[in-house]
Amino acid sequence: MYQRIVLVIARLPVFSVLFAIALSSVFSVSTFAANTIDGIRLWPAPENTRIVFDVKEQPDYKFFTLSKPNRLVIDFSDTKNTVSLRNLAVNDPRVKLFRASMSQGKTRLVLELAKSYQLTVFPLAPAGQYGHRLVIDLYDENRSKQIIAKPKQSAGDIIIGIDAGHGGEDPGSIGGKGTYEKKVTLAIAKKLQRVINQEKGMKAVMIRSGDYYVDLNRRTSLARDNHVDFLVSIHADAFHTPGPNGASVWVVTKSRAESELSRWLVNREKKSELLGGGGGVIKNTADSHLALALADMSKEHSLGVSFGVANNVIKELKKITKMHKRTPQNGNFAVLKSSDIPSILVETGFISNHDEEKNLTWSTHQQRLANAIHQGIKNHFLSHPLTGSYFASIGYKSHKVRSGESLSVLAKRYNISMSKLKSVNQLKSNALRIGQTLKIPRTG
Repeated sequence: MYQRIVLVIARLPVFSVLFAIALSSVFSVSTFAANTIDGIRLWPAPENTRIVFDVKEQPDYKFFTLSKPNRLVIDFSDTKNTVSLRNLAVNDPRVKLFRASMSQGKTRLVLELAKSYQLTVFPLAPAGQYGHRLVIDLYDENRSKQIIAKPKQSAGDIIIGIDAGHGGEDPGSIGGKGTYEKKVTLAIAKKLQRVINQEKGMKAVMIRSGDYYVDLNRRTSLARDNHVDFLVSIHADAFHTPGPNGASVWVVTKSRAESELSRWLVNREKKSELLGGGGGVIKNTADSHLALALADMSKEHSLGVSFGVANNVIKELKKITKMHKRTPQNGNFAVLKSSDIPSILVETGFISNHDEEKNLTWSTHQQRLANAIHQGIKNHFLSHPLTGSYFASIGYKSHKVRSGESLSVLAKRYNISMSKLKSVNQLKSNALRIGQTLKIPRTG
């Protein structure tokens, strides 16, 4: 083949020979580059934008920034770009435009930026459904001071942090019909946010409000920055077989995993960090050290609150869905480790189970789950109101039903209406049973 090309070129005029050589050089570079850029994804978030380059092999790259105007330049050695750049930045607030050029086997990508950003660039090895990646994080200069979805806080509000599991690069578990866990958790989280914000005395803070990745350590930092009183992390379970089903509620423990499922879930969390990437690249900030100190000081109180809420949430979940475990489970999950913030992790069902995958994508079922989680949290803080909270001012005391007592008798004794007593205790009828514990609202 090589000899035939030489013979053909030998018979051409000088200009044609030079043109053929140049053409063959371009052809060889574009066709035989050792690496290729096969995908580019942008994940805009409130405080940063993540840009991910999917590359065929481990990337060989260099980068630098320019100002006036602000640009980020990345040079990929011996690499061909196969991705259209035309509309990549259309919905991103930080990246205005992508441009590309190629010379001597090197692809240069220029990102025109809205302004100057803190920059982190790192490669990621293959993990899960992803191959080699180069990740760029553009952080707003004041990101450590930002507050995400901070509500207007009334005096006495209990602030509930809602952490929708996974997001962005990390899809979480994937159901048999292709359902991404990250979409299910965000849908339930948004419904929970709405129902909490409708409750007088409670306000919700979303740790993740869209489809983007938040490092696990950053999630608890954001909760702390938002002065969260309690954190609930929402997930959808998965297992290596489709058989297991049902919801469960988890609290943190420093002991070894107590069950096969617990070990499976902790390993899945580690895998998710690899998918999302960058957790070990960005160094811990001072507030992480503060968190550790606070955790040691308040661990026992925090665990008590966590178990209390977990039991109340399980009680409510049992009314609307099957439970995989009917008592709080212990797991060493990163998002629960900041013991200064009481927290639970709710596995809303098994996305790996075909029937539950269908339920988890059903808006009505998502709303039922959100209502149950909200009611469980509310019930705990009504029973154990925070000092200075609205719930403390309208809280209630407990009454254990004795023989001969009826709803009307108790309503008259405590000077409240029967309808109010039924509403507070979520009673569907006037019937009571001996030994039943009722919540009695304080009237003054």
